[in-house]
Amino acid sequence: MKKTIFVLGAGKGCGNRVAEKFGKNGFRVILMARNEEHLEEYKKEFEGKGIEVFTKAADASKPHSVTKAFDELKAEFGVPDVLFYNVGITGPDAELTEPKDVDLLMKRYQVDVAGAYHAIQQVIGEEFSKKLGTILVTGGGLSLYPMDEYLPLSMDKAALRAMCIALHNKLKEQNIYVGTLTVTDVIAPGLKCDPALLAEDFWKLYTERNECEMVH
Repeated sequence: MKKTIFVLGAGKGCGNRVAEKFGKNGFRVILMARNEEHLEEYKKEFEGKGIEVFTKAADASKPHSVTKAFDELKAEFGVPDVLFYNVGITGPDAELTEPKDVDLLMKRYQVDVAGAYHAIQQVIGEEFSKKLGTILVTGGGLSLYPMDEYLPLSMDKAALRAMCIALHNKLKEQNIYVGTLTVTDVIAPGLKCDPALLAEDFWKLYTERNECEMVH
């Protein structure tokens, strides 16, 4: 039976390159993001590469949106074999258009951390365990080297990393693998963290199912 990957946080950077890597290895790809026009564009690109692809609009900042999207997808395709969470607000604090106060911190935490936890809760269970399910999460080097210029993101990536490690240790008892790739530089073609290189790292995490964290 064909395996399926849910990609929450599809986009032209890391999200789509990881999805393409799995698609070229025989996976059915489900791309999820907020913007339906972008999703339609991505769908055409993937179909042009011969990859079986479907799309679903979902907003990680709104738990009910993710729940609804996952319920609909599971009804159509079943519980996925892989969940890839690639959502995060990564701009520097200098670009903020609102005060860096507790309200901002809570909104960012919802997207960067709580959204990941909520998405994971939508797939874990007996069926995911039987499939030897995999959860992959895009982490960040700011979890290791925090910066005041990226304070909310530094805090969130640290929390996200802690969550992944804790869940890795817990869920391996259920034959579920949780892995995070800690990305230590700007994600862009031709640079250290080229999306194509990151896709290879995520594929290695998936196939080896060993350590929780890989640092790139």
